[in-house]
Amino acid sequence: MADDATAQTPATELWVERTGVRRYTGRSSRGAEVLVGSADVEGVFTPGELLKIALAACTGMSTDRPLARRLGDDYDATVRVSGDADRENENYPELNEVLEIDLSELDEDARERLLVVARRSVDQVCTVGRTLKAGTVVNLDITTE
Repeated sequence: MADDATAQTPATELWVERTGVRRYTGRSSRGAEVLVGSADVEGVFTPGELLKIALAACTGMSTDRPLARRLGDDYDATVRVSGDADRENENYPELNEVLEIDLSELDEDARERLLVVARRSVDQVCTVGRTLKAGTVVNLDITTE
């Protein structure tokens, strides 16, 4: 049986539409848009950059509540993510994240406890990171008109 939140919220539809040569617009049924294209197109994210952004955003969102409980709702955080593509195999063999937060107001014990909680939160609820670590099956179907 689905939980109440799942039963009440319809699934968000996601798609991309070609808008030019090597240029797409990603859309959601909630009205969000993101510009996607190749690295030589100005003002767009590449698909690989979006993958990295998704990972960093997931880490940030996974740590948001536990950090806000301890640091207050107005704390600042930046999650940086990097990793070079292996062009021979067309994958990212390693992605590295750095969560930057100011914990200078906490004593060493409180700081260590909060870092443990933050890491545990990412490990438990960051769907993007968990998917990348576990691997996933991707199915492609091509329809024609």
